[in-house]
Amino acid sequence: MTIEQLYEIYRQYPSVQTDTRKLKAGDIFFALKGPNFNGNQFAEAALAAGSAYAVVDEAPATPNSRIIVVADVLTALQQLAKYHRQQFTIPFIAITGSNGKTTTKELVHAVLSAGYKTYTTQGNLNNHIGIPLTILSVKYDAEMAVIEMGANHLREIASYCEYTLPTHGIITNCGKAHLEGFGSIEGVRKGKGELYDYLRAHNGTAFVMWDYDYLQSMSKGIPAVIKYGTIEAADVQGAVQQSEPFLTVAISKGATLPVIHTQLVGAYNLPNVLVAVTAGKFFRMPDEKIKAAIESYTPSNSRSQLIEKNGNKFILDAYNANPTSMKAAIENFAGIQANNKVLMLGGMAELGAESLQEHEAIIDLIKQHNWKAVVLVGGDFMKLDHPFIKMANSTEAANWFRDQLFNDTYFLIKGSRSMQMEKVLG
Repeated sequence: MTIEQLYEIYRQYPSVQTDTRKLKAGDIFFALKGPNFNGNQFAEAALAAGSAYAVVDEAPATPNSRIIVVADVLTALQQLAKYHRQQFTIPFIAITGSNGKTTTKELVHAVLSAGYKTYTTQGNLNNHIGIPLTILSVKYDAEMAVIEMGANHLREIASYCEYTLPTHGIITNCGKAHLEGFGSIEGVRKGKGELYDYLRAHNGTAFVMWDYDYLQSMSKGIPAVIKYGTIEAADVQGAVQQSEPFLTVAISKGATLPVIHTQLVGAYNLPNVLVAVTAGKFFRMPDEKIKAAIESYTPSNSRSQLIEKNGNKFILDAYNANPTSMKAAIENFAGIQANNKVLMLGGMAELGAESLQEHEAIIDLIKQHNWKAVVLVGGDFMKLDHPFIKMANSTEAANWFRDQLFNDTYFLIKGSRSMQMEKVLG
């Protein structure tokens, strides 16, 4: 079956699913394979559960007109997504970077949705499966699409661009994340820079944080560069007016919305707010709608959340962590005025040969400030000598936390996804 033929079926049944547990009647089930599962084995069950069709790459013993056999299911999914993408002439805005991708995606989506029918990545579906699913969720009434792209090795962003076909792009930053896959900070810049490479080759537009010299350099040659930042050369200029408890941003250039009162914790969210303002202005959104959209956005899913519970305050930033984001979170927390502050930090994953050194650097940073207590959980924190409390995992940390009977205490809870540090709060 050709992609064109498959697309005609998709037009009749425009809902795609790869997980039989989430199937709805009328879905097309794509039977993906992985190291520990084989979706082909669930094709019949998917049809019995109401799927219109099942796409497989292992022919069933008994032919079935509702089972479509392709050479490779994942490739077919990606090719179908590209074909669907090619039906649109609207802006497709791709977002990648080491830190802040999801928050930036949510803010840009919030702003653009105030004036356009905008589709975006749900949750963290930002990989080789999630991105095609996101594209295929874009309906024909779309006026904008915002696509998040994660990556942990070279050529990954380039491969996503081949079927996302972005017209606009944002690289939030290039920090010390996924060093195991990228090899070095230079590898991170090269990998994330594949988005700029695509925009450069396809007459695209980049929104660039102009404070970062490396992004200035990386973006050279892109036909249209829209600058944001804290410096005078930016098209949209802003600064932190206040960061406690929530970030307040003062806009001094590029928009007539002097102050934005966000519900985000941390001065490190400033670039995320500025690029949302910049995208809104670029796409002719009224200033008052930009301001209202950003101010009404509430973070969720353990990303820079401020939670008040049982007489204590918690900055829950436990969705993920790398050396760059961990350093920013600790420094932001150190600047908060509070008498009793406790750090509960989980280990950082995917740092390769640099891991012990990077964990040591975080320990050195912690030692520069005064804390009521510091709990370091799992990962390479367990392999290093330090004067702080060691816990093997988040379950142990949660038990310790409950036993302390804290009151009037401020906490920063952060760690890599594998550490599941949100368990501390139960």
